[in-house]
Amino acid sequence: MRTLPAVTGRDELAVLVVRTDYHDDQAWRVVAAALMEPWGDRPYEAHVHFIDDPAWAEATVDEALNAIRLDENLPVVFLADRTTMQAESHPLLAVTTLTREDCLDDEDYEQLTEFGREFRTTPAGVHDVHANLDIGNLGFEEYAAWAHDDPERIYRSF
Repeated sequence: MRTLPAVTGRDELAVLVVRTDYHDDQAWRVVAAALMEPWGDRPYEAHVHFIDDPAWAEATVDEALNAIRLDENLPVVFLADRTTMQAESHPLLAVTTLTREDCLDDEDYEQLTEFGREFRTTPAGVHDVHANLDIGNLGFEEYAAWAHDDPERIYRSF
């Protein structure tokens, strides 16, 4: 497993989005613009910390998680991978930072990752997921279940 650059300077309220696909700059601009749109019913200003560094090209989920492990205030990271760039709805890969060590026991971990440790979400859903996980209003497993129930396996926001 390769070592990726450290993530620094992220405001603890900002969503972390890591670009791992560098084949289509135009698609990336569309994704980044969508992520900066105000969100929610108020609407809220988007706060996003982008990692747009070719050193992260083709990074795996495990490599990304290893690189961001030191950020203790980060419940989820979003990867803009090949699927994100190619699919019409640009669904990002949401990955929980939860580890077995964060749980009471194996049963607790299994329950919290029942639908896996990742799911896809549209750019509009990124802020819902991050905000609710950050304040503990909803759990990762709930979002993963909603994505699992979608015909395309994508969480699409409230």
